[in-house]
Amino acid sequence: MAQTQKSLSCLDGVRVLDLSQFEAGPSCTEALAWLGAEVVKIENPKSGDPGRTVLTEPGRDAFYFLIFNANKKSVTIDLKSAAGKKLVLDMARTADVFVENFAPGAIERLGLGYDVLCKLNPGIVYAQVKGFGKGSSFESNLAFDMIAQATGGVMSISGEPDGRPIKPGPTLGDTGTGMLLCISILGALYEKKRTGKGQRLEVAMQDAMLHYIRLAFATQARKGGPVKRAGDQTVSGGNPPCGIFKCKGGGPNDYVYVYTSRANPEHWKRLLQVVGREDLIGDQRYATPADRTEREEEVNAIVSAWTSKHDKHEAMQIIGAAGIPAGAVLDTKELAEDRTFHDRGILQTMDHPQVKGYVMPTWPVRHDGTPVAVRAAPMLGQHSSEVLESWLGLSRHEIEGLAADKIITQRK
Repeated sequence: MAQTQKSLSCLDGVRVLDLSQFEAGPSCTEALAWLGAEVVKIENPKSGDPGRTVLTEPGRDAFYFLIFNANKKSVTIDLKSAAGKKLVLDMARTADVFVENFAPGAIERLGLGYDVLCKLNPGIVYAQVKGFGKGSSFESNLAFDMIAQATGGVMSISGEPDGRPIKPGPTLGDTGTGMLLCISILGALYEKKRTGKGQRLEVAMQDAMLHYIRLAFATQARKGGPVKRAGDQTVSGGNPPCGIFKCKGGGPNDYVYVYTSRANPEHWKRLLQVVGREDLIGDQRYATPADRTEREEEVNAIVSAWTSKHDKHEAMQIIGAAGIPAGAVLDTKELAEDRTFHDRGILQTMDHPQVKGYVMPTWPVRHDGTPVAVRAAPMLGQHSSEVLESWLGLSRHEIEGLAADKIITQRK
């Protein structure tokens, strides 16, 4: 872990009541926690966030949960009990932000809808993630990351031109949506400082995906639609050579991406010098992007003949040094073993009471040149006593009574 880190105080004093689960909501609230908010995660006393048990051994929190819930506090409350519901309502009175991503209608059935909480606390920022927006034909449908990517157009523009749609690896539907909600929460909090009023924020995962494919809509406006899959090129149209080229080594990720920009004709000339084909500089067959598009296979073969003799790191270094954008295809193991990410605090090694030495990506923004200090995700109910005392002023006797009645759980 990087030696120089700091706990941010950007959101110092901001209280976030987090009823979200899995990834879209937790990724949002984790970002708020990294920025210094006190994020209290309300969980089921028996099972907690369902993400705790995703692909893990019994009695041990999943890496999936640990990655998305750092820097938070966990309080267990039985929301279906009258006493448990009262606790959450009382906490909502003192909260600045409330976040949930339950199935459509679930939070209202629990008696914790916006119409209830805004009367108790007019200044609350009430934030919700759903699969589909109000007014959508699928408003009542459930959604996960891959459903959002399918219905939000992402899959339709991903894959080889003549192949089937594919799901991109990044969880744009979940974490991508969570980041957009986080930004709006920050905006709402800023406005609240001026007006004293809260507001309701709603984001649908399907709707969020349209934000991430704006380039496709720009292309459709220019060319008409639907926009077709472009493989390793951009949907706005390539500028050969522009794509993924195989390198020496033969491994599944032994490739380098080479990009020659339409905005800089010098990229093509420089690349010809790098690959030892100066003889083609000025050749009218390859003079313009349109010319090279007509001879795309020939152009790609010229580049491939060179990259196949170099490993991906060497190829990236040589091509990049010539002022041409290039990037080796790095896999997750290579990234995790790159000490520069650890030294800079982008990857940090965590110690959890149950799980030691796992590596997780952290908040990538540096504040005053320093990475954010990260605390391990909480154990289920770890902070029940602390939070109920500090938020609601409950006595130890009252807290022990709630635990005895199984409204909450305590962790010694």
